[in-house]
Amino acid sequence: MKAVQFLQPLLGIAFAVIVCVNGYIVDPGPVVKATKGEVWPKPRNQTKSQHFNVIKPGSFHFQVANYTCDILDKALVRYSNIVVSIGNNTRRKLASRSYTVPTSNELRNSNGGHHRTWRTDNNFNGYLEEVIVDLKAPCETLPYLSMDEEYTIVVDDYHAILSSFSIWGMLRALESFSQLVVLSDDGSTLRINATTINDGPRFSHRGLLVDTSRHFIDKRTLLQILDGMAYNKLNVFHWHIVDDHSFPYESMSFPELSGQGAFHPSMVYSQADIALIIEEARLRGIRVMSEFDTPGHTRSWGVSHPELLTTCYDQYKGKLGPMDPTRESTYTFLSTLFREVIEVFPDRYVHLGGDEVGFECWASNPNILEYMKQNRLYSFEMLEEKFIQRIVDQIDVLNRSSLVWQEVYVNGVRLPNGTVVHVWTGNRQDLLNKITRDGLPALLSSCWYLDHLSTGGDWRKFYNCDPHDFIGTGAQKALVLGGEACMWSEVVNPYNILPRIFPRVSATAEKLWSPASVDNADEAAHRLEEHTCRMNHRGIPAQPPNGPGFLYLKTLLSGSGRKGH
Repeated sequence: MKAVQFLQPLLGIAFAVIVCVNGYIVDPGPVVKATKGEVWPKPRNQTKSQHFNVIKPGSFHFQVANYTCDILDKALVRYSNIVVSIGNNTRRKLASRSYTVPTSNELRNSNGGHHRTWRTDNNFNGYLEEVIVDLKAPCETLPYLSMDEEYTIVVDDYHAILSSFSIWGMLRALESFSQLVVLSDDGSTLRINATTINDGPRFSHRGLLVDTSRHFIDKRTLLQILDGMAYNKLNVFHWHIVDDHSFPYESMSFPELSGQGAFHPSMVYSQADIALIIEEARLRGIRVMSEFDTPGHTRSWGVSHPELLTTCYDQYKGKLGPMDPTRESTYTFLSTLFREVIEVFPDRYVHLGGDEVGFECWASNPNILEYMKQNRLYSFEMLEEKFIQRIVDQIDVLNRSSLVWQEVYVNGVRLPNGTVVHVWTGNRQDLLNKITRDGLPALLSSCWYLDHLSTGGDWRKFYNCDPHDFIGTGAQKALVLGGEACMWSEVVNPYNILPRIFPRVSATAEKLWSPASVDNADEAAHRLEEHTCRMNHRGIPAQPPNGPGFLYLKTLLSGSGRKGH
């Protein structure tokens, strides 16, 4: 007995499956065929033709036509290496596998035979040896919220021009240009099609949260994450640097925090390590935003400073709970620490946390209960509000702006103008409507939790979420700054965090960069297949996004200077 069923698999690509006695009959080859030379995230406006230029790796170079600075100079070195590495090693590695490489001016037909040279192809425009880099304004020093990331690319018959009024836009232009360059089908030449792009982001805050407390993530891996972020045009590295389980931040004011609270003395971020991460992020147009979560998620603080935390009683006797909000010494300690934090992390925003505060320990402590009685605090939410208010006010006095998780807003804390509310759970549409109706800016993360796994290529669930899918006015939606994908590290470490992040975060990146009209996941699947292969080539061990397939031989065999798949 045979039956024909038409299934919609997890990959979202419909195909016919014949169910028979001996199993399933499917078509051979990759489930999703990759595009070639498509940009990720998808640009706002792009036109291209079949006309192409050939790039000679030995003579290709970028030429600065206007302003420059250290950020641009170093970016040009990086992207020169990326472009030429697409083809530099291919001949040698193919030859080592006894593959006959055709002469550089020959094309192969589909049957493997030679035909006319590509130089006589009607679509061949000529050689592209120089790319003009036209930065129209002086460089800024540090990336920031709402920085200008607009750019244009023009590649025509004999030249290419990258233009931007901002160094941050020029970094995005270089990334897009590098993605346009591909190897010919026979692996003999580097090519780029005639293309015009006018592009810029939909949202100004496009972030990735990385938790380095539940598992310590070494410096080398964090630098690879920054590279992967740049390849996806993400611009905020949200460093959830400490939490209950470990305190790996080496404080200058309180070195004992990491000295006793880290997993191991080797699992600490020194001030030099942190400075390196901030600098490498800056060079890629990425902000580094620190998070020191309080009053909960602070158990590791109490290893060296138990006086900061609440002593539990009754059935919780012998345990320590959240920070003790009744002691003035708690606020003095935090004031000193946050003064240090804003000196170490130059970004204007400091994430203060404020989520998941358990009240059991407070409820068991007689001193806490007496304090609440004396101060007419009738709920633990009111006590938490009093604590958070003090911390938010401390940051405000230091001329910095705060981000807080949604519980702080829900519990009614009076937030200074500009305090960003970070939505991570519950009904996101309802919360975004309420937060923005109250005139506060918001960030979305609830639909982009990378630690939430589904079977198959689960990037689609991230792709089908939009920060503006709530009922609200245009003014309200303008208050949504963007969002962040969150990589909590309970079950990731340096050995699996990269393939857990990439390419799944690429879905979030496109939703935050590309126009709202870019919403066809089936079309995106083909481009993401190529982009994943591209990231593999550049040393990012991104996992397959769509199921059965393969890495292109030209990508698998060519090197990029870092070990990858």
